[in-house]
Parts: sequence; C-alpha cells; structure tokens
Amino acid sequence: MLSTVPDGRAGIDAALVKRLIATQFPQWVHLPVVPVAVDGWDNRTYRLGEDMTVRLPTAAGYASAVDKECDWLPRLAPSLPVPVPTVLAKGAPGEGYPYPWSVRRWLPGETATPERIDDMSRFAADAAGVILALQRCDATGGPVAGAHSFYRGASPVHYDDETHRCIAALGSRINNVRAREVWQAALAAEWRGKPVWFHGDFGGNNLLVDGGELSAVIDFGTSGVGDPACDLTIAWTMFPDDSREAFRQAVGQDDGTWARARGWALWKSALTVTQYQDPRDERAAIYLRVIDTVLADHERLA
Repeated sequence: MLSTVPDGRAGIDAALVKRLIATQFPQWVHLPVVPVAVDGWDNRTYRLGEDMTVRLPTAAGYASAVDKECDWLPRLAPSLPVPVPTVLAKGAPGEGYPYPWSVRRWLPGETATPERIDDMSRFAADAAGVILALQRCDATGGPVAGAHSFYRGASPVHYDDETHRCIAALGSRINNVRAREVWQAALAAEWRGKPVWFHGDFGGNNLLVDGGELSAVIDFGTSGVGDPACDLTIAWTMFPDDSREAFRQAVGQDDGTWARARGWALWKSALTVTQYQDPRDERAAIYLRVIDTVLADHERLA
C-alpha cells in the first residue's frame, strides 16, 4: 500500500498550492489557482493562471516521477511528433506537503474520448506514430524499468500471482481457461530486444485532442526504458475493430510483443474489475469487454 499525504488526496487542495507558490515561487503568487476539470489518481493538478499548471504527487510511490519527468521530458520532446509537458519549475516539500512537485506549461486540448475524435483510424495511426517515435529516442542512461514504472517495461511475471488471483475471482464472468492461456503466452514470450523508451500508461486519459485530432501526450510518470509491450494495450482499451487494425498495422511490433501486450491488458483489466464491488457497475462492464476482446484476439492471432 502506498503511503499517502496527510488526509489522503484531500490533503492537497488549492489553499496548499497557493501557499507553496507563495513561499517558493513568489513571482506567480498573484495568479489564480483552480483545480483542473479532469484529474488523475497519481497526481493532483491545478491551473495556475491561464498558461501553467501545478502538479503534485498524491503518495510517496509517485513522487520519484517528478525528477524523472524534469530530467527526461526536455530530452524526449524534440523527437516526438506532438507536444509533451514542459516543466517550468520544480518545487520542494513544504507547507506540510512531503513530496517534490512541479510547475508546467498548460497544454491545450481535451482528454481523448471517441466523441471528440474525428477519424478514429487516423487517430490510431497518429498514436502509433508517437509510440514509434518514443522507441527511436536515445535510451542511453534512461531509467530502467522497475519499481519507478510499476514494472511496466519489465516482464509481466511481476504480476503473476495477482493475475491468477484476479482470473479466479472473476469466475464465470470471463473465459477462465482462455484467460490463463493468454497470460501464459505473455510470460512465455520473453522479451530479448534492445531497451527502448516506453510511456507506461499510454491510453485515452493521457492523450489530448484538439480539433478532433491528437494534440499532445501527458503524464510520463511511469515511463522508462525497457520492453515497449505495455504501450500497446491501447489497442483494446480504446480502439474498436477497424481502428484497432489501423493501430496494429501502423505500430508494427513482433508477435511476442503483442502476446505480452495482451497479458498487460488482461492483468490491468482483471484487476480493475475485481475492485468494483457491484458487478453491474458500468465501469466493470467496460473492462470485461476489454478482456473479451483480448481473448478473442489471442485466439485469432496467436
């Protein structure tokens, strides 16, 4: 269990942000601080005036991402086809808040959802372009996949026990036999490639859309250097049918990488479903559909 800030996520609020800005970056003290409309779990984000944001980790396990993003985003950004966050300043613990934090330039756009995208197949190809560009970035000295990336970029075997527990817990809600086949195939397809950069949480929540098209990629907190299979899970979590095939064709990757990607998608979806107490919850239904699609793809492509 990650240790949280005092009073959990509620311990971070606009008043705290105002105090941190006043004591560490007084040149911005006159600017308004407002929560963003759509926030994440790992970090709380606030608008600072019109052109900046303040981003604060919610727990110790997420705090290491601050230095990682400050160090590496400026090096990655010039090689990527769409904007990524620009870090303007790094804050220190203070005012009762125990972690480093950052001030960033505001990126325009809205969270990527189907109704905001003009052409899903074109969007899928553009997303694939980001992944491939990231893989081409120089990985020398980059943060090797491990605890800081929550083991994205490493072997999915780290989540072996958890995945088996989740599959068993889902019972007849999924095809248990096929789910275990998918998972074993993921573990058997051991990655032996050259380490490359991966995003680690490449999905709709971290892609921005402006004018119906992909406009930015955010939240590199789980990024690192290693196996890129984890970035392919968007094939099932976001893209239906034709656009999934467009993504598959555009991003390429070998059969083993796709096998591991199906394992990553199965693990995360099964874990998420087990966390919903009400089996009728629509959010659980969404991830059950992801699992069904992953299993069908395994049968068709493996």
